[in-house]
Amino acid sequence: MTSTHAFWLAGRQVTGEDTFDVTSPWDGRLVGKVGVPSDAQVEEAVAAAYAVRDEFAATPAHVRAAALDHVSRRLAERTEEIAQLISAENGKPIKWARGEVGRAVSVFRFAAEEARRFNSGEAQRLDTDLGGQGRLALTRRFPKGVVLGIAPFNFPLNLCAHKIAPAIAAGAPIILKPAPATPLSGLIIGDLLAETTGLPAGSWSILPVANDKMAALVQDERLPVISFTGSEKVGYSIMDSVPRKHCTLELGGNGAAVVLADYASDADLDWAATRIATFSNYQGGQSCISVQRVIADASVYDRLLPRIVAAVEAQVTGDPADAKTDVGPLVSEAAAERVEVWVKEAVEDGATLLTGGDRDGATYAPTVLTDVPADTTVSCEEIFGPVLTVQKVYSEAEAFAAVNDSKYGLQAGVFTHDLQTAFRAHRALEVGGVIVGDVPSYRADQMPYGGVKQSGVGREGVRFAMDDYTYERVLVLTGLAL
Repeated sequence: MTSTHAFWLAGRQVTGEDTFDVTSPWDGRLVGKVGVPSDAQVEEAVAAAYAVRDEFAATPAHVRAAALDHVSRRLAERTEEIAQLISAENGKPIKWARGEVGRAVSVFRFAAEEARRFNSGEAQRLDTDLGGQGRLALTRRFPKGVVLGIAPFNFPLNLCAHKIAPAIAAGAPIILKPAPATPLSGLIIGDLLAETTGLPAGSWSILPVANDKMAALVQDERLPVISFTGSEKVGYSIMDSVPRKHCTLELGGNGAAVVLADYASDADLDWAATRIATFSNYQGGQSCISVQRVIADASVYDRLLPRIVAAVEAQVTGDPADAKTDVGPLVSEAAAERVEVWVKEAVEDGATLLTGGDRDGATYAPTVLTDVPADTTVSCEEIFGPVLTVQKVYSEAEAFAAVNDSKYGLQAGVFTHDLQTAFRAHRALEVGGVIVGDVPSYRADQMPYGGVKQSGVGREGVRFAMDDYTYERVLVLTGLAL
């Protein structure tokens, strides 16, 4: 895994004048070298995408669907190889990396299915008033133009898939920028797309552009759609800088898992504790919908808390290449140092540390805190590390208010058996998704995914991203015998 990786410019493999190193956050070894596109090469990719936009929009659905089906099949065939690559460059435990490849397989398959049925058109009679007699409106969707997709490091394959697959399905050219820390997984998608036929050459590029070079791409008027997944600060700075562009922003969260009074049997609490422990620590806590806050009713709190601590302590931390490892390193030592500072700050402010709190290089031990002041950083911000806070509440209303007492609103989990409570949660919680009977970390790749408040705007999930990449155009036919 130490070869030099070319990037993809308008469908062909190209090397740059410079390279940068991709290293493992687990042991610092060199995973690979990646070519850096020059300014001229970036311009060539943008010009090619812009030039081909009408041709790509008119490409038959079966051609786009066949390409997407091919990528899905090839990802499945190369699962182990790609999972090893994800684990090496990201530090993700191999079992989670394999799961990520499986999700990307589904994303491309869903996109192939949507390409075949998308844009079938909706007919509307207009003779409901006298002036519309003999008129019929036909509404179809057309691409807004070239998409600039900006992907993060935490799901380096699947979140690239969530940019590229819907764009191809909708017939929108895309320029993808993978995260600098984890570009190799995104470049693999280029390998597989290059095996297909029928897509116009300029319809896709994968460019590992440095972050400090992104401003020019963001501002380029030939790229009217921006799909960004990453931090709140960067996402909103992009939107603020291009107010007339269409921006989809998938940003941060501090996901809450609510355990209500009716979720009280031993089996209930064992399930809740296991799910909470697993999904506060999977991906090293580096998921926007990882469990960061547990809000437990007082009637179950004293029985739930020791179960959570025991389940967290049972998480296996270590070498991400080991199939037994549950929790690997964070993406960098600097990321782990930040988590360490935040936890120490919480303890100094009066929080109780029940387990964890230790750092070894880029690895941070799975951690549980209670009695955390509401204004402490770990309560207010997205930790993006394996840290969990637990608080006691005395009613459903107080629990839901605690969920909403956040600038974020991505997803929430509610452990209850009561259907009426589930619908009350759906109405009351200020989030983009409510998961009943499980943690907020559940995401099916075909469902609408996104948040409210400071968690972003727009939705991913293949069909919903296709809606974001396109707009409605109406055709009115006149003089018809309806």
